[in-house]
Amino acid sequence: MPLDHDAIENLTTPALLLDDAKLTRNIERLAARVRALNVSLRPHMKSAKSIDVALRVTGGTPGPITVSTLAEAERFHAAGYTDIMYAVGIAPQKLARVKALRERGCNLTVILDTLDQARAVAGVPALIEIDSDGHRGGLAPDDPVLVDIGRILHANGALRGVMTHAGESYTVSGVEAHREFAERERAASVAAAELLRAAGLPCPVVSLGSTPTAHAAQDLTGVTELRAGVYMFFDLVMAGIGVCSTDDIALSVLTTVIGHQPSKGWILVDAGWMALSGDRGTADQAVDQGYGLVCDAEGRVIPNLIVTGANQEHGIISLRPGAHGAMPDLPVGTQLRILPNHACATAAQHSQYSVIPADGGPLLGWPRFGGW
Repeated sequence: MPLDHDAIENLTTPALLLDDAKLTRNIERLAARVRALNVSLRPHMKSAKSIDVALRVTGGTPGPITVSTLAEAERFHAAGYTDIMYAVGIAPQKLARVKALRERGCNLTVILDTLDQARAVAGVPALIEIDSDGHRGGLAPDDPVLVDIGRILHANGALRGVMTHAGESYTVSGVEAHREFAERERAASVAAAELLRAAGLPCPVVSLGSTPTAHAAQDLTGVTELRAGVYMFFDLVMAGIGVCSTDDIALSVLTTVIGHQPSKGWILVDAGWMALSGDRGTADQAVDQGYGLVCDAEGRVIPNLIVTGANQEHGIISLRPGAHGAMPDLPVGTQLRILPNHACATAAQHSQYSVIPADGGPLLGWPRFGGW
């Protein structure tokens, strides 16, 4: 809906800005790759947690999506999304909510990687999680327990296939390194599917994805669907490993200069870790962006200026370590934009996106939600 204030300078800061032109460009970039790779897309909505963003990603009508919380599943199903993967290992205590959603017409699928989980789901459709890179959970693709789990699920009509996530692709940089992870991801999931089929079990779904591997994969033979999430926004972590440029980052935090400490080389702003998040995801990358990269009010990067410190409601802006030169003249009241390290974490600090329309019209307000 249109905001009461139709200009960025009238927003109360800190505020979460979303550039619709960049959002659209990012969505179309991955959609083109999915078409070229001949797989379906199941976008992950954990970053956005917004019905408006979801509709933009799925072309204006509900389609298949991935979620990371049951709160997301409930909210998206209420908005008409019926084909949902809950991509976090299922706990028995959550099955009542899962079944309630399914009884309301939601085709909700869960994931698991143990015999106990397989026995507990009792007919709820499930994918078996495969460990393709040692990042998190899942079974090795040649683990014999995979077939045992498959048999339990199949006996209850609940075996839907396998899934994996190449989360370790975030730790390497460049398209060649990401391409290697993409192939590792594909090979592991396809091998697991073949193991199930060799045991006489169905495996209709072979699902994989991460934002780096989704953009680097060249061959997805044997894969049925691709998942990715932060690609719609991008962030400094993704820019730092070569998946995007800073100009592709659609999300930023609008902030206002509230003071100076000239002797320390500091500019103080009203966006601390409550607005930016405490994520330091670029700290181990080639370029450490502190708590965020500083742009002017139009979104143009100010060279060598980063948020070097963050308290609850105060951000400290200074030159990045090793940089030389004078601090820019930014009087109290000046508005700036901060590009986030981790879009998911920064967005989670806010209840609304202030959307900058591509056509230059008034700002829009798109609600977002949280919780579990």
